[in-house]
Amino acid sequence: MADEPLLEKIILKHALKNAFDYGKASPGNLVGKVIGAAPQAKADMKSLMQKINEIVGTVNSYSKQQLESEMKNFIYEIKAEEEKKLELPDAVQGQVITRFPPEPNGYPHIGHAKAAWLDCEAAKAYGGKFILRFDDTNPEKEKQEYVDAIIYWLTWLGIKPDGPILFASDFMPQLIGYADTLIATGNAYVCTCALEEAKKNRFEGKECVCKSASESETMAAWAKLLSGEFSRGQASLRIKADMKSQNTAMRDPTIFRSITSPHYRQGSKYKVWPTYDFQAPILDSLNGVTHAMRTKEYELRDELYYFVLDRLQLRKPLLVEFSRLAIKNAPISKRLLAPLISEKKVWGWDDPRLPTLAGLARRGIKPQAIKNFVLSFGISKVESEPSWDKLLHENKKLIDPIARRLFFVANPARLCISGYHSHTASLPNHPKSDLGSRQVSCDGNFYVSGADAAKFSAGEKVRLKGDCNFIVGENANGVTNASFDESAELPKKIIHWVAMSDAVPCKVFVLHDLLLDDGETFNEKSMEVVEGFVESAANSLKIGETVQFERFGFCTLDRKTPDALEFIFSHP
Repeated sequence: MADEPLLEKIILKHALKNAFDYGKASPGNLVGKVIGAAPQAKADMKSLMQKINEIVGTVNSYSKQQLESEMKNFIYEIKAEEEKKLELPDAVQGQVITRFPPEPNGYPHIGHAKAAWLDCEAAKAYGGKFILRFDDTNPEKEKQEYVDAIIYWLTWLGIKPDGPILFASDFMPQLIGYADTLIATGNAYVCTCALEEAKKNRFEGKECVCKSASESETMAAWAKLLSGEFSRGQASLRIKADMKSQNTAMRDPTIFRSITSPHYRQGSKYKVWPTYDFQAPILDSLNGVTHAMRTKEYELRDELYYFVLDRLQLRKPLLVEFSRLAIKNAPISKRLLAPLISEKKVWGWDDPRLPTLAGLARRGIKPQAIKNFVLSFGISKVESEPSWDKLLHENKKLIDPIARRLFFVANPARLCISGYHSHTASLPNHPKSDLGSRQVSCDGNFYVSGADAAKFSAGEKVRLKGDCNFIVGENANGVTNASFDESAELPKKIIHWVAMSDAVPCKVFVLHDLLLDDGETFNEKSMEVVEGFVESAANSLKIGETVQFERFGFCTLDRKTPDALEFIFSHP
């Protein structure tokens, strides 16, 4: 029988998905999937079926919410033949228009990559059009720096819009005009209540006294808002909805607020700015969007999205929700990211511990790996918070065939082999791919890994990989003395090495989870520095190039300093 705990996890994973998709899990539907993931389980079919039946019985007692919660612990990949999961409801070939609407208030991260790729690929699947629109209507948080960063990293991913880039702030005249229309039709009012009072009224479902103002009074107050006579938080424009609604998003939400801070693009031209809930549906309609894709967290605001369009008698796109993507213990929210950066707990937006695209690139993660990873979740509402493992596995598949191999010795110890014949060793740059070889001059003096040296036993036969055998002698003053072994017999122990005459000082920054398991607290041990020596061939590497340090892992050259070459540990 296969490893039992692992087998149970495999069965549970597929049972949960089967039950979620079809209401009840069926043992017969699971057997093939389980054996495909754990072929050794086929040796004892009786025990396997018993285990499947037990787990299916438990899973079928779960509610839909329980199933969804349990499924967060697993990653469900999309197979090539299942790409139709990117199908959109009521989509017409050649007429689909999607949009990716980031707010330029920070650097893009893995969650943005998922949203952008889904929008882009869905439009492509129907021969449609993909729009990039910056939803930049909050002057207090947005910068040109972030616009530039988003454009740069989307291009790096391979994502390009079909047409000019749009900016919500360029549509301010139209958005203000629609606010005028709502006031003129008795569907909006200016609220001058204190923020706490307005919040309390909304919580209690109590009508605002400002709601009864006449159209002329409202227009006069609106004119003051537009001219900047109200300071931040003193007044706002609210749409008349339903203060008794069970959906709190519908309790007369704010659609414009007073913000007098200069806008990075529009300067001080406007003193009021629309909320996302107001501008998003209007611009989706005006921009011709047919399918407005956004994360599941907005579900409660769907009613408001269509309410705004109904009041303005505008065409309604279809809303398509999908689950938000985050990496376990790696923050994507600005609430967590901003303090880490401002307090210099991380190197910046491109810190390789971060799930920002800049950080992932610095770590050596390839754009194609990110695309494969984010699209593997499909257009699904099942929430997930995977670890780094799946993304790193995707990256390894891409770089393993092309990454040069080098020797790096961590925490080095000296090895001196007597009777060694000085010569030039020829080492292949890759065990399978034709990437040539490197030549290393050797004279019997080497650095080896401190961990390897600590396990040497006197009289033991060991091989320097790609070079020669030696017999371990005594250790004196931290140097392992050994004798050259002429035999061609291959010992069981084979180690990597760096010739002392060819050694270059090297630092490797090894990454761990940035946050502790509470998902909030900074992990003070999220990065460790491993020092040692690497072959001089590393001097020819370009910044950003990834190699495999044999028996250590894939590492990406980050900096060349006068003291050492510095690498980021990408993954095993």
